Amino acid sequence: MSKKKALLIINPCSGIDHKRVSSSEIIDKLSSADFDFHVEETKGPDDATKIVKEMGNNHDLIICCGGDGTLNETINGVLKLDKRVPVGYIPSGSTNDLASTLGIPVGVGPAANMILNDKTNGYDVGLFEERYFNYIASFGVASDLAYTTPQKWKNRFGHNAYVFYGVGVRLIPMLTGFKPIYMKIEYDGGLIEDNIYFGAVSNTTSVAGLFKYNDIKLNDGYFELLLVKGLKKNSDAFDILNKLIHKDYSGDNIIFTKTKHVKITCEEKVPWTLDGEFGGEHSNVEINVINNAYDIYSDNDKLFVR
Repeated sequence: MSKKKALLIINPCSGIDHKRVSSSEIIDKLSSADFDFHVEETKGPDDATKIVKEMGNNHDLIICCGGDGTLNETINGVLKLDKRVPVGYIPSGSTNDLASTLGIPVGVGPAANMILNDKTNGYDVGLFEERYFNYIASFGVASDLAYTTPQKWKNRFGHNAYVFYGVGVRLIPMLTGFKPIYMKIEYDGGLIEDNIYFGAVSNTTSVAGLFKYNDIKLNDGYFELLLVKGLKKNSDAFDILNKLIHKDYSGDNIIFTKTKHVKITCEEKVPWTLDGEFGGEHSNVEINVINNAYDIYSDNDKLFVR
């Protein structure tokens, strides 16, 4: 039997400094599968996408080692391939929201075991204009913390960097100075025209590790739409955040629903965050769910529709 060809993509800058993962460590953990490895390291933005588009069709599986941003780039390449190539994920980022959702543990050994089990599930992705995102597209107050937190903080403190920098340095000034955005938002069965403080279209059980959703299915063809609107004063956002942490979506200021499509229109360009990375500034956006877009190694069956 011929060996499976595995394309291993590693972000060498991802994660905490003293816990960086090496290619030799990953290959050693996967040695029992006797893969034929080709290893590529990313050197800058969009490198993972370029690598996959150039080499993915010549491989039987693609393994991504990095954070949520590296996986986002990898999937943007995978969805441009001529064939369906399964993806293995070895999380080594600061937060690893998607790994948490998929039940993929941080650590090369346990994550490698997911791949060795050879079990995949189809996963829904979002199409944001012409770019794909794995688990969240967001805008509004505090949505940029993932990519504005200094890299040296993330490399030193991991997820705690977002807490130190976000809450300790930026959150309070951001809340007091944030101007809500008047938007028209259309979604399945609904229409809103209001001042919006925060919005997210997601396919995840955890957002930034702060609040979690229940009853999420990752391949049901729907994403969750969360909107915070119509606050009387900016400081009310603290009360809303507390409600979200406790999974309370009641009240006139919170919209939480499932949808396959979202169209957002406003007069000014708004910065967006896609899977923790800057997604550009847009005044008109359409988001669609691509059902079962790709296969990822995961055995957390309770999160998937069979």
